Amino acid sequence: MTAAAVKAISSRDNPLLVRLRKLAADPGGYRKHGEVLLEGDHLASALLQRGGQPSQAVITEAGWQVPALRALAERAPQVAVVPAALMAGLGTLESAAPIVFVLPWTGGATLQADAPSVVLDRLQDAGNVGAVLRSAAAFGFTQVIALKGTAALWSPKVLRAGMGAHFALRLVEGLEAPALEALTVPLLATSSHTPHEIHRARLPWPCAWVLGHEGQGVSAALMARCAQSLRIPQPGGEESLNVAAAAAVCLYESARQNKVNTSTDPA
Repeated sequence: MTAAAVKAISSRDNPLLVRLRKLAADPGGYRKHGEVLLEGDHLASALLQRGGQPSQAVITEAGWQVPALRALAERAPQVAVVPAALMAGLGTLESAAPIVFVLPWTGGATLQADAPSVVLDRLQDAGNVGAVLRSAAAFGFTQVIALKGTAALWSPKVLRAGMGAHFALRLVEGLEAPALEALTVPLLATSSHTPHEIHRARLPWPCAWVLGHEGQGVSAALMARCAQSLRIPQPGGEESLNVAAAAAVCLYESARQNKVNTSTDPA
C-alpha cells in the first residue's frame, strides 16, 4: 500500500476545509459536489471493511496521536491533520468526530431487476431512512430504491443512522414510481385495512417491500401495484407502528420465511 501524503492544516480558509464545510452544511450536497462526508471512526472502518476507498482523511492533532485512529487515517491517500477547533465545523455532530473520511460519489447505482429490495416512497425522516437501510442490510436485502421525495440517502444524518449499512447495499435514488415496472420481483406493502396477517401469509423471495411516507403511507397508485398487502398484528392496540419499526418486522419475517423454506426444500 502506498504511504499516505500527510499535510498539517492550520487555516480555516484552507480550500479543503472550505469545501468540506459546504458539504457538511447541505444534506444533498453530495449530488452537487460528488463527495460524501463520513464522520467518525465507525463509518470510516465500515467503508474499509467493505472494500471502499476514501480519497481524503481529515484527523485532529489529538487523533493523530492515537495509534488506531492514525492507522485508519493512513488508509486514505491524502491526510490532513488539523486542530480540534477546525474539525468542529466539518461535521454535523454536536461533539466533532476526531476523524472524517471523504468518499467520492459518482451517482446512485442502477436498478437491479431481481434483487431483494426495499422501496422508500417519500420517507422524510433521515433517522427512519437510515434505520431502514440498517434493517435491509441485516436481513439480506441487497437493494434500496428511494423514490423522489425521500430524504437524501447519503446525507450525514442518514449515514449516521445507517451505521455502515450503506456500504453493504445497492442504493438507487431519485426514481419516479413508474421506474419500478422494471422490477421482476413482486411488491409487498403493509396496511392496517387488510385482514391478511404477515406471519400467516406465504411471502415470496426475493421480493420488494414498499415503505411509505410517515404520515401518508404508501401512495394509492403504488399500493395498487403491490402483489400483497399485509397487516402487522398489534395486540397492544396502537394505531400504527413507526415506519422503521414496521420495516424491521417485515424484513425479518421475509428473511425468516426464506430461511425456513430454503432449509425444508428437497435437495
